[in-house]
Amino acid sequence: MSIERPVAPDPYPLLPAVPSFSVTSADVTDGEPLKDDQVAALGNTSPQLSWSGAPEGTKSFTITCFDPDAPTPSGFWHWVLVDVPADVTSLDTGAGAEGASLPGSAFMCRNDGGGHAFMGAAPPQGDQVHRYYFVVHAVKEDTLGVDADASAAVVSFNLAFKTAGRAILYGTYQH
Repeated sequence: MSIERPVAPDPYPLLPAVPSFSVTSADVTDGEPLKDDQVAALGNTSPQLSWSGAPEGTKSFTITCFDPDAPTPSGFWHWVLVDVPADVTSLDTGAGAEGASLPGSAFMCRNDGGGHAFMGAAPPQGDQVHRYYFVVHAVKEDTLGVDADASAAVVSFNLAFKTAGRAILYGTYQH
C-alpha cells in the first residue's frame, strides 16, 4: 500500500545555514540502501559513525536520525543522542542501543516511537522509498540544555540556536 504524497524536501537546507564537516560510516553508504542491521525488524542497530573537521569552538555534539518521508507532517525521529563530548569523534555500531555505555554525560532523548534508543527503519509496507538522515550537529555549548524526556522537536528547536556546524549522511529503505 502506498500512501500517495509528494516526496518531502531534504529538511536541512531549510534550516539556517551553518558550516558543514565530514561524517562517514562503516555501516551506511551515503545515498544507498541501509543494511539489514539498521532496519527495525531485521537488526534495529544504530550504525557506526565517524566525523572530522567540526568547526572551531565546538563544545559538544548531538547525533540524530530523521526520516522526512514518514507519512506525517513532521517526519519521524529515529534517534536523538545529545551532549556527546567535543573530544569524541566516533560512535561504534550499536551505540544507540537501550542501556548502551555512552561517552561522558551523553544521553538519548525520546525517539518518535517513544523509546530512548535508536529505532531502525520501519516505513509502511509498500510505501515510497524513505530517507534516513544521520546527522552530527556540532554544538556551541557543553550541553544542549534538554533532558531525556525532551521530544525531538524540542531538541531541534535548541539546535536551531546552538548549532555551529552539521555533518550529514543518509541511507534509504523501502519495505
